[in-house]
Order: sequence, then C-alpha cells, then structure tokens
Amino acid sequence: MIFYSFALTMAMLLGAPYWLFCMVRSGKYREGFRERFGIVPRRIKREHGRPVIWVHAVSVGELLAASHLLTELQKRLPDWRLVVSTTTGTGQRLARERFGQESVFYFPLDFAFAVRSYLRALRPALLVLVETEFWPRMLVECRKAQVPVAVVNARISDRSWPRYRRLGFLWKRLLRGLALALTQSEQDMERLRALGVTHVRLGGNLKFDVRASALAPLTQCVKEHLAPQTRVLICGSTLDGEEKVLIENAPEDCLLVLAPRHPERFDAVAHLLRQQERRWVRRSEWAKQPQMLGNGQIFLLDSIGELASLYSLAKAAFIGGSLVPSGGHNPLEAAQFAVPVVMGPHYENFRAIVEKLRAADAIRIATQNEIGAVLRALLQDDATARGIGERGQAVFMAESGATARAVEALVKLVKERR
Repeated sequence: MIFYSFALTMAMLLGAPYWLFCMVRSGKYREGFRERFGIVPRRIKREHGRPVIWVHAVSVGELLAASHLLTELQKRLPDWRLVVSTTTGTGQRLARERFGQESVFYFPLDFAFAVRSYLRALRPALLVLVETEFWPRMLVECRKAQVPVAVVNARISDRSWPRYRRLGFLWKRLLRGLALALTQSEQDMERLRALGVTHVRLGGNLKFDVRASALAPLTQCVKEHLAPQTRVLICGSTLDGEEKVLIENAPEDCLLVLAPRHPERFDAVAHLLRQQERRWVRRSEWAKQPQMLGNGQIFLLDSIGELASLYSLAKAAFIGGSLVPSGGHNPLEAAQFAVPVVMGPHYENFRAIVEKLRAADAIRIATQNEIGAVLRALLQDDATARGIGERGQAVFMAESGATARAVEALVKLVKERR
C-alpha cells in the first residue's frame, strides 16, 4: 500500500496543472473539491440512532442501475439511513435529484486521510459498491474499521480483465475480504473467484430492472408536438466522433434526436450542427416555447436524465459509445419500450447483455460504413423493426429480478452482522 499511495500521490501532483487549468477555465473538477479530499459535508454526517448503509455509484449509468435497488432497500430497512456517493458531477446531480442533497456526496480520493474521514463520520454498517469500483485504500480501511463491503452488479470487463490478472497477487489480498459479490454473469463470477473472492454468486444485471416512465414531462411534451407521420430516430449516449457519422449517414426523412453522453460536449455538438443545412434545435431553447417537430429536423437533447423515457417515442434507436472504441452503453434503455436497437461493434462494456439480445435476433450491429443502411432499413421496414423491438423487450422482461435478489442478500447480510 505504501507504493500504491506514493504512485497515487505522484499522479495527483503530475496531473495538478491540468486539473487546475480545467477548474479555472470551465469549472470542471471544482464542484466537490473539498468533499473529495475528505472534508465531510455537515449535511450527511451520521444521525444518532440510525445505522447507515453507504452505496457508491460512479456515474449516471451505475446510479440508474442502483436507483430501484436503493428504493427497495429503504422499504425493507425503513429505520436505516442510506447515503449515496458518486464520482462524476453528472452522477452527483442526478443522485441529488432522486435522493436529496442531504444524502448525497462525492466519493473521496483513495488516500487514507480522506477515506478515514468518511468512515469516522458515517460509521457505516455496510459499504455497497455498484459494479466494480475497487479502490485499494478504501478496501483496506474498511477492513481495519470492520466495515463489510458488498458489490452488486459486479463485472470484470474484457478490457480490464488482463490488468486484474497481471496484478492478481495484489487483488487477491484486497478482494478476499469482500462480504458479498453479486455478479452480472457466470463469466464475471468465475473471474472474481480467480481473484480470490469467496462469497460470490450470480445475481443478474440490475439494468434489466430499470424501467423508465414513458410519461416523463419532456417525453409527453415532445409527443404532443410531433407532426403527423413523424418517424423518430434517437441516437443516445453518443461520444466524440459519432455525431458527425450519424448526421452524415442517418436518413434525412426522420426526426433525428442526438443525445451526447457528456454535458461538456453539448456546445461542441451544437457547433457541429451549425455547419449542417438541416434544421435543428436545442432542447434547452425549444422547451422555452415548444414548436412542432417533424421529419427532416434534428433535436439536440442537451440535458441529463431525460433520455431514457424519450426512447419510448422512437421508431429505432442507436446506442452510442459503440461506433468508437469506448465499450458502448446500455441497450436496454431502448429495448424496454420494444424499440429496435442498433449498436456499433464496440460493445464490450455490455457484452453479456448484447449477446443475449443477439441470440434472440433482437439487435443489429453495424460498422460506421454500415450504420446508414441499417438505420434506413429499420425506419422503412415496419414488420422487421417491430419484430426486433418485441424480441428485445421480451429479453428485457425475461432477465428481470436482479434487484429483488440483491435486496434480499443485502438485508440478510446486515441483519446477520448486527
């Protein structure tokens, strides 16, 4: 741990000029700065008499997966207090919206002084990590403070698995103390066992239980302002390098909704759209005075937390992060509404889900050269599109239940240790 702490300190020092530049120029990293360095905000300090469960979800994706879990866990443990930490600013804002500012904070940097500060202030009865957010110092300090650590929706991606194996002797020392790990797939379970985790079992994917409301305010407003015969194509969670490809290749006789993954890129995508001849509008401007939307237009969704329900209006959907080598994003957000889904070839972050959909002929995979033809075919062939969407929705429904299993396991764990 001495070498790890030294390496982390050096990385912080070497990266400091860049981070300071970002803080001054755009405000990035400024929010939550004190919290990350172990200054525990007064609003979340321990309430006497109420045991605490600390749930950590890195960003928006993990938070959405864990939201239903948190709600159900609170129902089962009404006298307990649940607090939520995130790493990213977008995750923080969404968490505060859903669970209240008094229960949400930024995850501390993995230094002993910062971690210990939160463990002393909260004295959690359990730390729950969503997916595989393993920080060595946090694991060590939880062991010293006798705080059990559980992992839900656990996965080891194809990209990260070689790195874990190379340092297997270190991870075995850190991970063998996990109180519980519920994995997304059999492969994830075997990989964690190989890393020394003993209390591990298949739990399923929490993302199969995420159900967005089709009647969310923005969705309802857009629905009321769609011109007759409008075909909606939603390209969600897109990354740099994808929007240009989609604008150039997506059929023009549809309403193209572009939803960049990261808020800091909204302006860059807007700049890209200004160079196009097609009519376009930003959601932030359109919402001030909604106008009719129709085929041939582009709608830039420059907001967070509204994409999932908007998929319910789509004739077809492309899931971003997959045309560029970034691992892809969650195809289930669209599949739950029986919307036919298209992804690029880079979907390794959601391999288990995509393979289930592929096995059921419930998704289309397309390269940058193929994407235009695939999207055009789905928009023009109603029967094929409907079949793909219905099979995708069937997969979504059949795989549900991970939340209930996770809640049952976590409740049992805390009651056994009280």
